[in-house]
This record gives sequence, structure tokens and C-alpha cells, in this order.
Amino acid sequence: MNKVLKMNKKKIFIIYIVLDMFFVGIGMGVPVFCILFGFPVGWYLSERLTLPEKNLNNIFNQILKCAFYTSLFTFILMLVIWVPVSAMLFDPAADFANFGIPMILYDPKISFIGWIILMIFISPFLQLLTTVFASNMVLWRLSKKIEEGGKL
Repeated sequence: MNKVLKMNKKKIFIIYIVLDMFFVGIGMGVPVFCILFGFPVGWYLSERLTLPEKNLNNIFNQILKCAFYTSLFTFILMLVIWVPVSAMLFDPAADFANFGIPMILYDPKISFIGWIILMIFISPFLQLLTTVFASNMVLWRLSKKIEEGGKL
């Protein structure tokens, strides 16, 4: 496990890119698996950043920066997937009701707009939140171990 935690940052980011694209593909454009992938990414970030003894403020800044980069990549993937589809909004003959998205609002066109906003903007933000939450939980666990006098 130490071998994985000490890998080069570029290799880790390439592995992340491949896995994130794989999870987008598994979800068929819906990044639910990318959001769930934020939990192991947050664990990895906090474990990697606490290996060298650093200032806690610096660790939080690094976690937030890395979580932002990971969610930015998912945001770019969602732009590539869903912006061409959103051109249906300008087509007067578009059939929103039979497009295949859930009708979460009462009108098919408004539901389509809500779906596009959910996929492009809200889903990467949820991934950012899961990454930060998981990393803070790991840091909390490590601080409890330190308070009890145990080893890391």
C-alpha cells in the first residue's frame, strides 16, 4: 500500500483520468459512479498528504485543490457529453418527452433543462463534496488515533 501512496503525481492523475472516464462510461454519461469514486479519492488524498508531516492548514488546502482538479475533469467530461445534446433546446421539433431522461419536473422541456444542469454543474460539485468529506473523515480518524497515543 505504501508503494501506491508514494507514486508520482502525474501517474496518479493519469490513473484517475482513466478510471473517471471508465466510470462515466459505466454510468452511460450519468456520473453517479464518479460521485461515489470521490470517497476513495478523498481517502487517498488524505493518506498521501499526511505521510510527510505537514501543517494541517496546508493539508486542507492541498485536499481542496486536488478535489477541485478531479471534479474539474469530471465537469469537462460532462461538458463534452451533454453540451451537444443540449442543442435540442433550439430545435422546435425536438421530442423531450421521449428522450429518455426522467421527467423530474412537470414539463418535458423544463425537465430536460433541469437534467442538463444536474449533469453538467451539480454532479461534479457533488463529486467535490464527497472527496472533501471522505478526506476529512480520514483526517478525523487519524487525529483520534494521535489523541489516543497510537501510531498512524
